[in-house]
Order: sequence, then structure tokens, then C-alpha cells
Amino acid sequence: MLTIGRLEPTDRDAWQVLFAGYNEFYGRTMPDDFFDHAWTRFQDDVEIHGLGARLDGQLVGIAHFLTHASTTAPDSCYLQDLFTAPEARGQGAARALIAAVTDWARERGCGRVYWSTHETNATARRLYDQVAENRGFILYLIPL
Repeated sequence: MLTIGRLEPTDRDAWQVLFAGYNEFYGRTMPDDFFDHAWTRFQDDVEIHGLGARLDGQLVGIAHFLTHASTTAPDSCYLQDLFTAPEARGQGAARALIAAVTDWARERGCGRVYWSTHETNATARRLYDQVAENRGFILYLIPL
């Protein structure tokens, strides 16, 4: 059975494994203090938020998101990180996490939920093309 809910203190170790996998997918290695800081912020649940997907009680997916003001619409919800354990893919966890973030944002009056992914992430894009509209924007970034 698949359930979606807040990241609980007991999820800490499983969450870090999933978040490390997410970062590894994008070619990043994060120091332990980075994980500690992020976890504390998810537990505070004020500026950034986290949800977990549990399959038969085991954490198999994570979603991290935040809201921000918009100049052209109500506040927006940015789905910053979404990751499902490879062995759990195809079982609805990512779709359920997106739906839960969308519900969360709608309840708070947001005007949209949006996210980005790498153009080569074909597996995820198959799902994203089913649940959202690709408006063709290109992401530019200045690392600081």
C-alpha cells in the first residue's frame, strides 16, 4: 500500500539515502552537514517542506518544495526535488508525491506548481508529460 505524508523524525536515515541518490543522479556529492541542515529545515516545516512516499511502510520517495511570491499571479509552489528509489519506480510514488504537493499548494492559495528536470531525464519526463504542461521554458543559472 502506498501512502504520502510528512517526513517524520524516524525517516531521517532513509531520507538521506534517497536525497543522496537524487543528488548523485545530478552529479553532486553533498557533505554530511548539508544533509543535517536540510533535514532540520524540513522538520521545521516553515520555509521549505518535505513529503515522503511510503510503500508498505518503507520510505521509497521524497519531494521537497517551497513557495515564493509571483509578480503575475498568486504565490507559486516550486517542487525543487523529487526522487523515487529505483526499486520502487513504476508503482505510483512520484505521481502521488506530485499530487500531494499540488494539493498542499492549492490549499494555501498558490496559483501553480512547477519544477524543472534535465532534458535527458526521459524516465521522469514520461510521467511529467502526463501530469503537467511543458511550456518550453529554458532554465538559466548563475552559480554563486
